Amino acid sequence: MSTVQKAPRMRGANPKKPGQIGFWGSIPALIIGLLFTVGPLVIIFIFSFMSRPFSGGGVDYTFTLEPYITFLFQADFVGNVTFDPRYLKIFLDSLQQASITTIVCFVLAFPLAIWMATRPEKVQNLLVLLVTIPFWTSLLVRTYAWMLILNDNGIVNTISKSLGLGTHELLYTPFASQIGLIYTFLPFMVLPIYSSLAGFDFRLAEAAYDLGARKMGVIRRVLLPIAVPGIISGILLVFMPAFGSYVQPVLLGGGKFLLIGNLIADQFGQSRNWPFGAALSVIILVMLMLALIIIAVYSRRSGRKVELAL
Repeated sequence: MSTVQKAPRMRGANPKKPGQIGFWGSIPALIIGLLFTVGPLVIIFIFSFMSRPFSGGGVDYTFTLEPYITFLFQADFVGNVTFDPRYLKIFLDSLQQASITTIVCFVLAFPLAIWMATRPEKVQNLLVLLVTIPFWTSLLVRTYAWMLILNDNGIVNTISKSLGLGTHELLYTPFASQIGLIYTFLPFMVLPIYSSLAGFDFRLAEAAYDLGARKMGVIRRVLLPIAVPGIISGILLVFMPAFGSYVQPVLLGGGKFLLIGNLIADQFGQSRNWPFGAALSVIILVMLMLALIIIAVYSRRSGRKVELAL
């Protein structure tokens, strides 16, 4: 009886799979990724520790913590440092508006996602298409459309006048900015929750009804745990962009109230204080990193995979 001996594998040999690209072939993609993703972040991080030049924009390459100190404290001409809550208030206002946007988007998206997931497969594909239709047009175009809807001669005020309720000042208010944020980021909450529920066997929910569970009990004990990864993903995808939003507060809010996104833009534009603008950007990045770390720890401990994807 003959035996076939396998040839010994050479040490260090790493056979490729069909279609697999080696390390050297991936170098161009790595360089592009580093230049256009990590590169700008590194520049912003470095600028946040630089000094402001005496005139003009840019930075003076002298290390200082003044941009971060300026966020909470202010020094007078004598050198006395006092607590300054102005920028902290802008930060808290942005936090409030982003929180309201996230909560409202979740309240609207969760029942919509359940309804979408319970439709036939062909209808689900059509509904997903309808949810993603706003992405086909520019954000500026959609925001200008809301300006036409909310102005004094818009649809809302026209209906209000026809009902005898008079004209209401809606445009260039915090309410208009809030409506614009909710409209913009609602799909980012709907799609992750729908993705979590799309593969769920809803016969289990029917079995819970048969066993005497009420509607809220089925939602709380059956559907909600299944949708948790999508909910967490949706919260992050909505909260962080809404926190640093710029277009809606400027166009719909009229720039009458300052948020963190507008403040950063002003520092790089009108004020020409690049180090402070970079420091504000780093603070937002740190918030995002902490949120991602918390999500990673939750995912590892609960065994539920959470992905930031639509």
